[in-house]
Amino acid sequence: MTKFVSMDWVGERLGRREFTLVDARRPMKYLSGHLPGAINIPAYKAFNAEGRLHGPELLVRLIGEAGLGDDSCPIIYDSPEGQNAAMMAWILDYLGRTEVTILEGFFEAWKASGREILYKPVTLPSRSFLARTNPSVRATLDEVRNARAITLVDFRSAEEYHGTATVGDDRPGHIPGAVNIVWRDLGVPSQRILKPAEELAQIANAAGIGPGTNVVAYCRSGPRAAVGYLALSQVGANVRLFDGSFAQWSQAGLPAEK
Repeated sequence: MTKFVSMDWVGERLGRREFTLVDARRPMKYLSGHLPGAINIPAYKAFNAEGRLHGPELLVRLIGEAGLGDDSCPIIYDSPEGQNAAMMAWILDYLGRTEVTILEGFFEAWKASGREILYKPVTLPSRSFLARTNPSVRATLDEVRNARAITLVDFRSAEEYHGTATVGDDRPGHIPGAVNIVWRDLGVPSQRILKPAEELAQIANAAGIGPGTNVVAYCRSGPRAAVGYLALSQVGANVRLFDGSFAQWSQAGLPAEK
């Protein structure tokens, strides 16, 4: 399970080879200021032009060539609201990393605290990054369509879930049988990616989810559901991410309910 860490925890480990800071934001954000020693692995680069996750070989190349290797624990950070960091953490889970950490606050809080930030991009030598693909954290379209004994959780807005708002060519509504947890309710705006575990447990319980519940998380294209994946993992649910999400479901011509 991904571990959330404080600014002090990160500050004490700056410059230590056994840790690699990973800025999961887009390059322009990274070049506008980043933590000392941080490499940039933008989460969006893990997906192709159609919004589908690249295969493990391309993901391994992206990560290893950026300088994150098997011998180093990633410390991922982001700006509000944490979707990039959440997606990068899930990708690392999917590739079999068992030790992944995320800065619980945001880059802006680090900067506001007066801690050092840098602007010049960090270039590290390519490192060996071995994929040990873990399919237990990922759900495919066919698996969702034929799923039994799982709780589908839609992490989009209530308007998208109920079909009163749509994006692109998506069908109005949600995957039949899904419950709705609005992803923004999981964090503390501008402060933390996720609320404390006890508050997350209350949100999960209200949706009928408890420790051991088998869950498939989705949104429209994956990033919001990645926040949900982290949140429900923190409260002990067995979570898989449907990274194709509702966009892929709609494109496949599958039914939706309101």
